[in-house]
Amino acid sequence: MHKVLLLVVSLAASWAYPIDYGTQLTPAIVKEDPAAYPKYHFEYGVKDDQTGDIKEQAEERDGDVVKGEYSLIEPDGTLRKVQYQDDGKSGFNAIVTRGHSTHPAPKKIAVPVPVPLLYHH
Repeated sequence: MHKVLLLVVSLAASWAYPIDYGTQLTPAIVKEDPAAYPKYHFEYGVKDDQTGDIKEQAEERDGDVVKGEYSLIEPDGTLRKVQYQDDGKSGFNAIVTRGHSTHPAPKKIAVPVPVPLLYHH
């Protein structure tokens, strides 16, 4: 009974919406919306003295041109700075510079001198 009902519904649907098999499907042409021109600028920074998390970033975009830079303090105290740009034609280019590590001077710790123990018999 269910098979007959399914066949009847399928035939009714195909008569109601005939398919034209002679039509070729063509890809849709997507036009760019001129109001969606990519342009932005942002900056942020973090300085957490408790955890040592120190970093900054700034970036701007105008059409296909992107420029920016970021910097951070690495775990060894070295400052790493990256400047990057992409003009939309020559690809992504980055210049990375690293400063010298800034380890704090070691603290002098007083170590007690062992005193020989004298045993009396």
